[in-house]
Amino acid sequence: MSKIKEIFLVDGDFRRRAAITHNLAKRRIHVEPFENSEEFIAHWPRERTQTALLVHDAAGAVVRLLREIARSGQWLPVIGFAGRPESRNVVEAVLEGAIDYVAWPFTDSELADVIEAVAAKAQSIGSAKLREALARSRVERLTRREREVLVGVASGMSNRLIGKKLAISPRTVEIHRANMLTKMSAKHTSEAIRIAIEAAIVY
Repeated sequence: MSKIKEIFLVDGDFRRRAAITHNLAKRRIHVEPFENSEEFIAHWPRERTQTALLVHDAAGAVVRLLREIARSGQWLPVIGFAGRPESRNVVEAVLEGAIDYVAWPFTDSELADVIEAVAAKAQSIGSAKLREALARSRVERLTRREREVLVGVASGMSNRLIGKKLAISPRTVEIHRANMLTKMSAKHTSEAIRIAIEAAIVY
């Protein structure tokens, strides 16, 4: 099983960053600290093997960062943490793609256990999450109307039916379909549908 060898730590508190870095250094895990999500995104790592992202969930930072990562078409296993985390924040983070969420403060052994579990989970779902992130980044290129047409196409609707539903002409639907394929770098409609499914905008 692949092990996590590097942690990207996003946390605005210097003392907490230092404590976590010291904790992980004892286990031979390198830590790259960042004060906020913007700083991390600006220095997105080129090498992403055997790495994970540990994010202090200040004011919804975990969800914001997960959405930014998805838009970029990249993926890293994300662990959120907070002091006395609220259930709704944990649920939202997990639904957005966080692999785990833990309460601060955590002991040396608790953090080590979480990272070991994340390594196992990342290995099994990493490729699927990466495909989803790539798909979402391609769907993000579309206008609202093009996304609506994509959903209609994925539902098996004809240009005429899509046009009727959206109150536009079939010819306009055809133009939106052509633009949609170009922006998504899709060679044909079935590929666009596959991307929409991977991006979880249709089921």
